[in-house]
Amino acid sequence: MVAGPRRDRTGHYTCAMDATRLLLIRHGETDWNAANRIQGQLDIPLNARGREQARLLAEALAERDPIDHIYSSDLARALQTAQAIGTRLQSPITPMAVLRERAFGAFEGRTFADVRASDPEQSERWRRRDPGWAPPHGETLVRFRDRITRAVTALAQQNPGRQIAVVAHGGVLDVMYRAATGLELPPPRTWKIPNAAVNRVLWTTDSGFTLVGWADTSHLDATLDEGVA
Repeated sequence: MVAGPRRDRTGHYTCAMDATRLLLIRHGETDWNAANRIQGQLDIPLNARGREQARLLAEALAERDPIDHIYSSDLARALQTAQAIGTRLQSPITPMAVLRERAFGAFEGRTFADVRASDPEQSERWRRRDPGWAPPHGETLVRFRDRITRAVTALAQQNPGRQIAVVAHGGVLDVMYRAATGLELPPPRTWKIPNAAVNRVLWTTDSGFTLVGWADTSHLDATLDEGVA
């Protein structure tokens, strides 16, 4: 049986040769993030703060995390974040539509408060994380989870013994956290998914996904606490 992750004398994680190490990264901030506006699969770019987050993330990874390949959602906010990393680390990037955020259909472009006020019944099913519910013209949680877990599993299988980055969206990382911890879809989220944080997951043939570390924002805290114009 393949051993799980363990730390060496320097504090770094070691793993079996056929394991795939994944850095799961949410894109930097957008203006719609700041306004609590639902982006879904609309193509919203990074704002100034998001671009600075991506730069700081790339600098931190260049110091400690060689990346063999970067796989990114093809939406601008994720791809711009991936490009900042790829340029700094000289890592190849593959954009993939399958890594896009959950499709929220008719809710995209609206604020959460607006959805609650105008569609209280739909909003309540969303709040309760009903796995079979979808926004009008959108995607159910079950279909979204299956899309993401199949895609990331395939990437892990293609890269044994390597470290790869997957740059995507908050919903994508929520799915992957649950996959790595064995949580089902309905329980509410109790963990953070910050923009441009580093999240570490290990994949092996025997064990699937295992959580190694989550929501590391140490590369952002000192600089961005002061704000970015």
